[in-house]
Amino acid sequence: MTKSTNINISISKAQLSELPVVCFSGHISVIDTIESAKSAIHFLNNQSVVGFDTETRPTFRKGKSNNVSLIQISTLTHSFLFRINKLGFIKELKDFIENPATTKIGLSLKDDFKVLHKIADFEPQGFIDLQSFVKNYNIIDSSLQRIYAIIFNERISKSQRLSNWEAEELTAGQQTYASIDAWACLRIYKYLCNGDFNPTKSQYIVIPTEID
Repeated sequence: MTKSTNINISISKAQLSELPVVCFSGHISVIDTIESAKSAIHFLNNQSVVGFDTETRPTFRKGKSNNVSLIQISTLTHSFLFRINKLGFIKELKDFIENPATTKIGLSLKDDFKVLHKIADFEPQGFIDLQSFVKNYNIIDSSLQRIYAIIFNERISKSQRLSNWEAEELTAGQQTYASIDAWACLRIYKYLCNGDFNPTKSQYIVIPTEID
């Protein structure tokens, strides 16, 4: 894809708010045992490309931060939610993150790696960050919610973002929210790579003074 000249693509808050909320219809597996984690990683090691994301239990005290609670890895049809607060950062998961043979698509990966490095040393391999990748398609927004909306005209709900990711059991809403973020990264990447998005025909082309 060759970047078009003199085009910026960005969606406004008003436009975003009017879009329907996206649904995830794939299968969700909550991984909270070593046995199920090994089985899931075996499956994922046979995938050429997956979506990747993390969740951390929010803190409302200044200067305090928590460790990663959840790592989400998704195909287009199956989301795996690894409960790191229960499993720990197991060797199989570390090996997968360091495996260059499987391409892993995320967004703002620097932030994900920063919080993961608090609990383990690893060298991430095979990762592509959408924030950089979408610039090749004239998309100047940087949030997953906006990038997804520009491409698919659907809105990712953020209602569960500040929920407790270390709860004894994840609610159905939490599972869906976490699954969508990793799945959406992969769906965006594949859609763009397939040549299905034409920047010159986007309804969200703007001039600089229109960007908010």
